[in-house]
Amino acid sequence: MSIEAVRQFLPCPTPQAWIDRALSEQELLLVDHAHCEKKAASTALALMFRYPERSRLVEKMSRLAREELRHFEQVHAIMRRRGIAHRKLSPSRYASGMMELVRGEPRARLVDSLVAGAFIEARSCERFAALIPVLDEELSGFYRRLLKSEARHFTDYLALAEEAAGHAVDDRVAAFAEREADLITRPDPEFRFHSGPPEAGQSAQSAMGRVSSR
Repeated sequence: MSIEAVRQFLPCPTPQAWIDRALSEQELLLVDHAHCEKKAASTALALMFRYPERSRLVEKMSRLAREELRHFEQVHAIMRRRGIAHRKLSPSRYASGMMELVRGEPRARLVDSLVAGAFIEARSCERFAALIPVLDEELSGFYRRLLKSEARHFTDYLALAEEAAGHAVDDRVAAFAEREADLITRPDPEFRFHSGPPEAGQSAQSAMGRVSSR
């Protein structure tokens, strides 16, 4: 899966204002990236526990969880080399905003959870690609190495959603795409790896100061 296919799947590119903010907030970027990798692993494990009868899903999520935890270890190692302490952060609005669209009926819940996962992984991949040209050599190289696995995670989630539904899921992809575009383009009160562009006048210190359990 190429980065171009990922970009075609997503409803919009990352705003330049977010990229500019990421350059000035690299410490916060790395801390939240570490949280994102842990959350991705826990989501995969939760799906394995919730749907043990779905052998293909269990196999894909087991591999994904291992990879995401390895990515966390790699981010954490970079943070330690740079003297960045891992700490709790308030969650971004992105994942919760996407999950609000998940329906309650059991099969629909699974399909929607997987479609949401496809968007989250695709957006991560797109942001890595957007950051590679502007970050230092170490981070650029690291994010370049993550591109392939993140693109595969996106296709795995989408294929599993279609398998669970028993047919194409274009209608659900369209619904989630509309929500994702809003979350990615609407000004965001906090800077996070999946946040929207910063609000006018938002200060770096105010964003760093908001901490809570995650």
